[in-house]
Amino acid sequence: MQAQEIIETVEGGEASEEDYTRAIQAAINSGMWGLQGSYGRAMMEAIEAGYCALGSLPSRDYWGNRIPSRDEVEAGTKGSVEFVGEHSPFGGVLDPDPIV
Repeated sequence: MQAQEIIETVEGGEASEEDYTRAIQAAINSGMWGLQGSYGRAMMEAIEAGYCALGSLPSRDYWGNRIPSRDEVEAGTKGSVEFVGEHSPFGGVLDPDPIV
């Protein structure tokens, strides 16, 4: 999923819950933490709810704060693939690989 496609899905308001979550996971994977505040909040809400995992690479938010990778958090805790597997209504991480 490309950046423009992610933005259109998130802002369009017509996506299914699964497509919206897939777009949020793609935003996390690609390190889009520097976008407007609503994106960062949506990404953190999805991580905290267990719908999305942290990205496979660390990132920085708009303010320069470091966002850890999914491999830097303990298995089973928020942000880990295991946590998503236990909490996601979709059965696991959607699009787990980063955008290249």
